[in-house]
Amino acid sequence: MFNRIANFIAGALIGGVTGATLVMLFTPTSGEELREQIQIQIENVKADVQAATAARRAELEAELESLRRPSDMGQDIPLD
Repeated sequence: MFNRIANFIAGALIGGVTGATLVMLFTPTSGEELREQIQIQIENVKADVQAATAARRAELEAELESLRRPSDMGQDIPLD
């Protein structure tokens, strides 16, 4: 599961860098507009990473909670 999240984060970062690079190379805009577009791309990547992190954290917290709950196994057997 961690590998899937790591792959997503890596893909998001690579996609963001690639997108920003292509924008710089092929967009006939002013420097100020270009910086603004790059900042938007960076914010989008950060939002994607934060969403993936939050989803993974929720999964791990749920798994931890299920492990903390006492098991029903063996509770019907008296210890005397």
